[in-house]
Amino acid sequence: MDEDAVDALADAIRIADTAVALSGAGVSTASGIPSFRGADGIWNEWDPAAFHRRRLDADPAGFWRDRVDLRAALTGGDPEPNDAHAALVTMEAGGHLDAVLTQNVDGLHTAAGSDRVVELHGANRRVRCDDCGATEPAEPAFERARSAVATGDDASLPPRCDCGGVYRPDVVLFGESLADTVLETAQRLARESDVFLAVGSSLSVRPAALLPRIALDSGATLAVVNFEETPQDDAADYLFRSDVTTVLPALADRL
Repeated sequence: MDEDAVDALADAIRIADTAVALSGAGVSTASGIPSFRGADGIWNEWDPAAFHRRRLDADPAGFWRDRVDLRAALTGGDPEPNDAHAALVTMEAGGHLDAVLTQNVDGLHTAAGSDRVVELHGANRRVRCDDCGATEPAEPAFERARSAVATGDDASLPPRCDCGGVYRPDVVLFGESLADTVLETAQRLARESDVFLAVGSSLSVRPAALLPRIALDSGATLAVVNFEETPQDDAADYLFRSDVTTVLPALADRL
């Protein structure tokens, strides 16, 4: 890790009116949550088509059987926030970070204590009724689904809302777009930012991948922290090919 670059980035954040962070899977993997892409990614084991919007419509029981197993793979270790999450909380509490935009659905930024979190792809801690739009905590619905899968009680799948509608994870499925209000908020924050931190993201999944470019085009300083190359590396003012759990705590300490 380049200590001088950390010092310079801290100075830039200190004088910024608005600083925003975009977090990706690399922030979650440090908590033991597997990534979706890459050599060891979830999508090497699971077929993404099983979690497509079309599958939910055509075969909601099958969708839920697979979703139960996917949830176990993602949350079976009872993941907790890590030092990168804590550093972003510290930066926000000190008045140096205005918002976290996250591609992650694990809810760990909120669990760590971040106040302003824009969950671009939704949150797996909730389910939403496909008919009436009501949201509920996810675990009761998943517990009913797990029980139905374990006992072969297909009649109890998918779990349903009191209105009779099908519950679905409150996340963006394949074949769906980000909610307009969420995307508009993220784009506005990117345009308003003086410093934009892209941390633990491959910056390959649109439209979230476009946010650093929106920030750059509006005159922001861009910092990229990621082990792997990203499409924005050449444009970044600061590039750290380092662990987010090392760089972010060091940055928070400087601030």
